[in-house]
Amino acid sequence: IFVFNANFTSNQRRIRITNIQMKETSDDRKKTHEAVTLDRLHLIDAAIVRIMKARKTLEHRDLVGEVMNQLKFPARSVDLKKRIESLIDREYLERAEGTVSKYNYLA
Repeated sequence: IFVFNANFTSNQRRIRITNIQMKETSDDRKKTHEAVTLDRLHLIDAAIVRIMKARKTLEHRDLVGEVMNQLKFPARSVDLKKRIESLIDREYLERAEGTVSKYNYLA
C-alpha cells in the first residue's frame, strides 16, 4: 500500500534544466556561409568540366542550362559566368575562335 506522506522533506532541491540551445553568432554564421560558398564553387567547376569533357564544344546558354540541371542547389548565372571565366584563366576551357559565346574544352 502506498500512502502520501505530506510531512516528508528533503535537503535536495529539484532543479529543472532546460535544453540549452547553442546560439550561432554572426561570426559562426559568416564562416559557415563562406565554407558553403567555397564548396559550391568547386561543385560548379566540376560540373562545367564534366559537361565540357563530354561535349568538347558548347554554346554558353547550353552550358549554363546543363550545369543548372546537374547542380542540386540554386546557382546564379553570374556565379556560373565567373566560374567559366576562372576555368578559361586556368586553361581548362577556351573561347571558340570568332565567337564570344562558344567554348572549347582543352584536355
